[in-house]
Amino acid sequence: MNEHDEREELGRLLPAVPVERGLPAERHSHHKDVLMQLIDRDQRDQRDPRDQRNRRPRISPLRLPRPALLAGAVAVALAAGLTVGVGAGRDAGSAPDRAAVSGAPSGGSRSAVVTLDRIAAVAMRTDVGPVKEGQFVYVRTRASENEADWGKPVKPGALHDREVWFSQKQGPLVEYGLIRENGDDFPIRILVPKGSDGERAGIDRPTYAWLASLPTDPGALLKKLYAETPVSEGEDQDQEVFRRIGELVQEQLLPSATAAAIYRATARIPGVTEVADAVDAAGRHGIAIAREDTRMGLRTEWIFDPDTLGYLGERSVLTRTSAMGRAGTVFDTRAVLERAVVDKRGQEPGERRRVSRS
Repeated sequence: MNEHDEREELGRLLPAVPVERGLPAERHSHHKDVLMQLIDRDQRDQRDPRDQRNRRPRISPLRLPRPALLAGAVAVALAAGLTVGVGAGRDAGSAPDRAAVSGAPSGGSRSAVVTLDRIAAVAMRTDVGPVKEGQFVYVRTRASENEADWGKPVKPGALHDREVWFSQKQGPLVEYGLIRENGDDFPIRILVPKGSDGERAGIDRPTYAWLASLPTDPGALLKKLYAETPVSEGEDQDQEVFRRIGELVQEQLLPSATAAAIYRATARIPGVTEVADAVDAAGRHGIAIAREDTRMGLRTEWIFDPDTLGYLGERSVLTRTSAMGRAGTVFDTRAVLERAVVDKRGQEPGERRRVSRS
């Protein structure tokens, strides 16, 4: 496909909406590259439908800097800032040997390992299920995100609430959830090959039942997460796995045994550290489990209540002084306010049983 054809294809696929701000410039470039790969792969799949399962691009809807109307799954990649991953570059099919090694120094820092073990012990004692297949997991968060272009001084957006509903159906789905933010509803869809019935429950479309099926041995679980987390060339696989786990912790409902295993598995990821004091979007102070993306100059922090060790929220912080701001500047912040199980998409929890723990 030549450059002229690429431009025509981009114009045909993208809706007439502005590109969302707050997404790093290099990620915009990355999404464009991914889009062209999707176009090329789609053409190849039409000629040879074999191996579509391995070629299928994956989209994770859990980290939306700011939602845009999902006019099409490909448009989502550029306009809405959905995290798109294609298994290029490093082999995503095998975890590094160090992922099976427990504790410091091969894994996280010693303080992080100890804290994560304490968090896991609390999670193991917390019963949150079960969730029926026809139900929806509901999560309400409060968030503030950077509204400036990447490379410009950080401009915090207004605090606002975000609600999500995730279908718990195990079978293939294309549209499997709903986001309600700033007074509007946005369906959650996933990109699948032409003619496909959709994506079954899995790492890109997690359900309570799928999470409950994961290995509860931390080493085995981490190997599976490394194997199933795609990375693009130049990306840090350790950071991508940390980010993916953070998505599961933030906007899913984790079975107790799975939650405990996830936290203990996180302790084995190289570069994981502990931050003594961090503040979520609701103003709550806590201790944080963190990892720095050195390429981006951002540290992601998962914040936990210092007394109960329950999950509070997440924030990203600049780790070096630049035109964007001084080191320590908060790039974005979130707080989980409520989790529940409801029977219908879009249904408010009301007086239904609340789930207070991540």
